[in-house]
Amino acid sequence: MDLGLNEKRALITGASRGLGFAVAIALAREGCRVAINSRNQAGLSNAAEQITAETRMRVLKVPGDVTAPGIPAEIVAATAREFGGLDILVTNSGGPPSGRFESFEDQAWSKAFELNLLSHVRLIRAALPHLRASNTASVLTVTSYSVKQPIPNLVLSNSIRAATVGLTKSLALELGNEGIRFNSILPGWTETERVVELMTHRAKINQTTVEEEIARQSKESPFRRMGRPDEFANVAVFLVSPAASYVTGVMLTVDGGMYKGTL
Repeated sequence: MDLGLNEKRALITGASRGLGFAVAIALAREGCRVAINSRNQAGLSNAAEQITAETRMRVLKVPGDVTAPGIPAEIVAATAREFGGLDILVTNSGGPPSGRFESFEDQAWSKAFELNLLSHVRLIRAALPHLRASNTASVLTVTSYSVKQPIPNLVLSNSIRAATVGLTKSLALELGNEGIRFNSILPGWTETERVVELMTHRAKINQTTVEEEIARQSKESPFRRMGRPDEFANVAVFLVSPAASYVTGVMLTVDGGMYKGTL
């Protein structure tokens, strides 16, 4: 199936590793012109080299911390300037610290708000003029299945990512008449560095090993395993592609059946 992505221009944030990297390399395989962002310049360079080595596509590196107020606009501007526009925006960021409600003061909530809501807001706001000029404009926000089924000890993520889902749905309704699609993927437990960090935190609390915690969490899926980043990326690539031209306002769980609800 031709997804219609050849020569489309895409910006993916948080793309030096994990889910963001998986989406970037999958888009490059489809012929997309890809810009990747991370605040980790060494990781960003390594990711770009890996993508180019596998796909032979040149990758634009756009370093910057998306939680800094002016940086999202700079990242978008640099990408649009280099590519002559923008067709696809994937807003992805790391997660806030693990912990229970009473372990966090206002500063932690503010940082999580900047990371998991305002970064999406600022990136989308900066990208809108360029997306309006595209005839295949698509935005994908990366959130978590925790917005439907809260995860223990992740109160910051559970709370603030839910706001990003509300933002995504609102923009799908508000800007659909301009031909811009907005969707969100709600990933479940996936084999990334972030998940290893969370499992390490659990292991310390429970006095177990990381391997034991991964095995225990994997049992929540009917498949009895965590997802792979490429399995997430395959869904993301379809959603942002012209092949999904009539799909907008969707909050799609990619979680191996870990979410137990029916809606």
